[in-house]
Amino acid sequence: MGSGAGELGRAERLPMLFLFLLLLFCPALCEQIRYRIPEEMPKGSVVGNLATDLGFSVQELPTRKLRVSSEKPYFTVSAERGELLVSSRLDREEICGKNPACALEFEAVAENPLNFYHVNVEIEDINDHTPTFTQNSFELQISESAQPGTRFILEVAEDADTGLNSLQKYKLSLNPSFSLIIKEKQDGSKYPELALEKTLDREQQSYHRLVLTALDGGDPPLSGTTELRIQVTDANDNPPVFNRDVYRVSLRENVPPGTIVLQVSATDQDEGINSEITYSFYRTGQIFGLNSKSGEIITQKKLDFEETKEYSMIVEGRDGGGLVAQCTVEINIQDENDNSPEVTFHSLLEMILENAVPGTLIALIKIHDQDSGENGEVNCQLQGEVPFKIISSSKNSYKLVTDGTLDREQTPEYNITITATDRGKPPLSSSISVILHISDVNDNAPVFHQASYLVSVAENNPPGASIAQVCASDPDLGLNGQVSYSIMASDLEPLALASYVSVSAQSGVVFAQRAFDYEQLRAFELTLQARDQGSPALSANVSLRVLVGDRNDNAPRVLYPALGPDGSALFDMVPRAAEPGYLVTKVVAVDADSGHNAWLSYHVLQASEPGLFSLGLRTGEVRTERALGDRDAARQRLLVAVRDGGQPPLSATVTLHLVFADSLQEVLPDITDRPVPSDPQAELQFYLVVALALISVLFLLAMILAIALRLRRSSSPAAWSCFQPGLCVKSGPVVPPNYSEGTLPYSYNLCVAHTGKTEFNFLKCSEQLSSGQDILCGDSSGALFPLCNSSESTSHPELQAPPNTDWRFSQAQRPGTSGSQNGDDTGTWPNNQFDTEMLQAMILASASEAADGSSTLGGGAGTMGLSARYGPQFTLQHVPDYRQNVYIPGSNATLTNAAGKRDGKAPAGGNGNKKKSGKKEKK
Repeated sequence: MGSGAGELGRAERLPMLFLFLLLLFCPALCEQIRYRIPEEMPKGSVVGNLATDLGFSVQELPTRKLRVSSEKPYFTVSAERGELLVSSRLDREEICGKNPACALEFEAVAENPLNFYHVNVEIEDINDHTPTFTQNSFELQISESAQPGTRFILEVAEDADTGLNSLQKYKLSLNPSFSLIIKEKQDGSKYPELALEKTLDREQQSYHRLVLTALDGGDPPLSGTTELRIQVTDANDNPPVFNRDVYRVSLRENVPPGTIVLQVSATDQDEGINSEITYSFYRTGQIFGLNSKSGEIITQKKLDFEETKEYSMIVEGRDGGGLVAQCTVEINIQDENDNSPEVTFHSLLEMILENAVPGTLIALIKIHDQDSGENGEVNCQLQGEVPFKIISSSKNSYKLVTDGTLDREQTPEYNITITATDRGKPPLSSSISVILHISDVNDNAPVFHQASYLVSVAENNPPGASIAQVCASDPDLGLNGQVSYSIMASDLEPLALASYVSVSAQSGVVFAQRAFDYEQLRAFELTLQARDQGSPALSANVSLRVLVGDRNDNAPRVLYPALGPDGSALFDMVPRAAEPGYLVTKVVAVDADSGHNAWLSYHVLQASEPGLFSLGLRTGEVRTERALGDRDAARQRLLVAVRDGGQPPLSATVTLHLVFADSLQEVLPDITDRPVPSDPQAELQFYLVVALALISVLFLLAMILAIALRLRRSSSPAAWSCFQPGLCVKSGPVVPPNYSEGTLPYSYNLCVAHTGKTEFNFLKCSEQLSSGQDILCGDSSGALFPLCNSSESTSHPELQAPPNTDWRFSQAQRPGTSGSQNGDDTGTWPNNQFDTEMLQAMILASASEAADGSSTLGGGAGTMGLSARYGPQFTLQHVPDYRQNVYIPGSNATLTNAAGKRDGKAPAGGNGNKKKSGKKEKK
């Protein structure tokens, strides 16, 4: 049951497969056009309207480009009307020979879309050839002893026409001694025989002349004639007789020349010379040769089945008496597989787009094999793995179409080899190769060689220098593979981007439009785009990060000690009893560079007393190396160089003025007496200052005069008491005997009125001050103003206030960089918000005075001479808050006195340890 069901299923599928193949090849099989025309039509004759028969309209003829594809140009197609015209002579006999059916088959090719149609033109024969004999006359010898009924084969006439127009019959002129008999061969051809009707008598008539006429079947019939010249010879009673009337043999076409085909044989019953038979061809041939003695027939040339399929020859056997016998030799040529198939292309496309869909027609292929039978059956196939295939269209016609996707970037061209093999034994084959170029389409986007780019550029680069290059490749051709570059985005400001970088559209080289500064811009990122020129254009993006490298282009800058507005250097005071290792001051410098370029080192270039001071290589701290000797000068000068770690290193210098003194008064005479070098610019500034001072003095005098006049009108004697000569003038400083080390040994006695409402406030002094009493008054600006306070004078009429015991400070509280000592640093700062704000105000006031050159020498109870100190840790990223690095010479008692001033307590007097050289003290 299973087997029967399987056979039934296959039987049902076979008709379906046949229908599918029929639909596939129907366009080529069903569109064969047939015409029938007579031969020898003149050139330009219309065979038929091919365009109309194919269903083409006249309007579409220019686009379809209908044309004829054939090996020989027998026909052409009119481009205007689509008519099939005769283009060369049509001779049926030349084209088809003796074949009963003669037809010309060719293909008509139409484009847009590309297709071809089979056309069959049958050539009809016309009676254009007359029967002809090879000779106008020929001789025939007949013995007088020949018996009536003896037959003699006559020459055959040739007629190239076929069918009814071919040779149909022969006629012989009337003669009572002869008659004509017409015989027919197996192939249908006819030949004449002359029959003897009565015995001849040579003595009565030795020579006869007859006319043989050959007629065809045309309308009207055509004819040809030849003359028979019959000579009557003496009697030879027995003519030669062949073994067979017809010899038939089959011969392969590939036999070499000289091959024996067969041997004819004839006998003669006569004796002597009358029995010697000589063989010869009735007509001299060129293909075969005949041995006149043995009767062997041999080949003289190479045989070709495709030219002549069979040969028919007449062999005569003539005895010595002149009697002749004839036989027919028919040689049938057998086909051999000696012709390889011929492959020709029609309408071959030289180039095809790489995005062509599968099934796109590339070429029409026609295969021809001259052999017949299985030797002429051809199979066509492609060689190698290619994305193409061959589809059979009709007999010996094929289509070459695409069978897959094409990619020009992988394979820009294909060498297509088509092999045609016949079914002969052994099979013969032939191959033909064509090169098919693949045309490019823009199907590949540019690809960068790297996923992202990272470059480093040293700062201070020259503008216009190349800093990087991006490269993208596009495997497409022409404009499709031509890549241009542009900047799409950046983390820089859009308006500033063009001033920083640009990119070459052709080479992808990125140029710097300006010199980069590491201190301003350390890195930035660009998004570059590569775009091809295809339509539509394809593009790709890549990220380029530019790191700006630091160069040693910034010299160190000294923050402390700083020069004053007039160019004078500050000095630091060192106690005479300073022990070795005492922190005198610290050089603070910064470098805008980074890394090694900002790694600073401190060096002493010049010192008044080498070995007296040491300088920290990395910290910049100036410390005493040994105690001050008797021979050492009180004023020391250090020239310090600050170098960075760059290559080459950059440096800055600063001069430190160090004074060994226990109080400020000891160094004032030296400062005052220091000669000031003459400088034209300084002199000009001096004159300006003098002019301003004169104007100020005049203004003050006017104000004092106005106030004096007003006081005179008020007639208040108390207001004048402060200006008594004995009150505020002292002959010299008075130092109490209980002042210990670390206090200020000098005091100044000045009396200046001060209130918050007016610039001058005159206070009453009810009691006479003693010669050793000091009146110190300070303002919020940090400037030192001795003030006469009546309330304080009444509470302490005779005694000068003793020094505060908190004025003495430990080693941890001595002047130095904050954090440089191991002691508790919190004791030097105020403990409440109010004191902190006041301290900050004093610091800012001191800085303002230093800027305009109006700083005074000392301070009152609430004023301290401040010297800025910086901590040892200093980075480029975070400039320290200088207020945190200021140290205060003194102790918590000073801040307590400042706070006590608000509570109405008597502040302790004090002086700062910093002073600008070249300034005079006001007394």
